[in-house]
Amino acid sequence: MSGHSKWANIKHKKEKSDSKKGKVFTKLGREIAITVKQGGADPEANSKLKDVIAKAKAANMPNDSITRSIRKAAGDSDGSSYEEITYEGYGPGGVAIIVDAMTDNRNRTAGEVRHLFDKYGGNLGTAGCVSFMFNRKGVIIIEKDANHDEDMLMEESLEAGAEDFDAQEEAFEILTSPDDFSGVRQELESKGYAFESADIEMIPMNTAKLEDPKHLEYIEKLIDALEDLDDVQNVYHNWDFEP
Repeated sequence: MSGHSKWANIKHKKEKSDSKKGKVFTKLGREIAITVKQGGADPEANSKLKDVIAKAKAANMPNDSITRSIRKAAGDSDGSSYEEITYEGYGPGGVAIIVDAMTDNRNRTAGEVRHLFDKYGGNLGTAGCVSFMFNRKGVIIIEKDANHDEDMLMEESLEAGAEDFDAQEEAFEILTSPDDFSGVRQELESKGYAFESADIEMIPMNTAKLEDPKHLEYIEKLIDALEDLDDVQNVYHNWDFEP
C-alpha cells in the first residue's frame, strides 16, 4: 500500500532499543487476558485468541508466558475490568496519530495521553478526526531468507485470501482484509512460515513528511512516550520517517 512500510517501522524500533521487551510482554499479556475474557481460553474456539498468540510468538514472547497469561485470565475475574479505548489526534506538523489503549481507569489514561500530545506540540482530537485517513488491514510480515521462494509465497498468500503482496528489500509484506486475516495467517503458519509480526492494524492512506527540526524531534518523542505508557497497546501514525 502506497506510503506504508510496516517493515520499516519494525527496523526503526529495533535500531532504537531492544530493552523494552518486558513492557511489550506485559502489554501482550493484557491483550491475551482481554481476549480470553471475550471469547474463552481455547484458541481453537476463539480465533481472536489464536491471532493474539501468533502476535505474541512473533514478538518472541516465551510459550510458558503465553500459557500462563491464558490460564491466569481464565481464572481471574478481575481481568474483565479492562476496556479498549481509541484516541485520535494530530502530532507536530499535522501528523495523524491513532492510539489504542486497554485500561481499567479511563480518566487516568485519557489524562496521560492528552498530557503527552500537549507536551510535544500536538492536539488530542475527537473520535473520527483522523481515522478516515487510515484503512484497517491485516498485516503479516515475513523476513526474507534463503529458504523463501518469493513467487511461491506470493501465490500461497493470494490463494489463502490476501489482498496484496509486497516484496521489499528485506521482508515480504502481506495485506489482508480484517475478516480474512485469521484465515490467511493460519494457512501460512500451517505451511511453516514464521512471522516477524502479524496483526490487524491501521494503515495510513498517505504519509506526512516533516522538514522542521523541532517537529522531527517532537514527533519521535511523542510516539516513543505514547508507546511507553502502560495502558497503550498500539500507536499508529502517518509520519514518513524514512530519509
